[in-house]
Amino acid sequence: MRTWQIQEAKAQFSELVRDTERSGPQEITWHGRSVAVVMSKADYERLSGADLTLVEFMRRSPLYDADDVEFERDTSLTREVDL
Repeated sequence: MRTWQIQEAKAQFSELVRDTERSGPQEITWHGRSVAVVMSKADYERLSGADLTLVEFMRRSPLYDADDVEFERDTSLTREVDL
């Protein structure tokens, strides 16, 4: 992963984006400390699960196939609404 100082990343943004597409994620530093990572949209979608269907997303949940999950329903009275 290439590291860019923030002022360099701002000045050469097009090159930063090209390198991201070509070589993968790029690290941005500010005053010597890592503050951000720039990644391609394809990498982002893969990591965030944005390319999954709802069913695929739910099947990847840590709660999938868990029989001991209990959801409590709110049993409080409904409120009155003036029409």
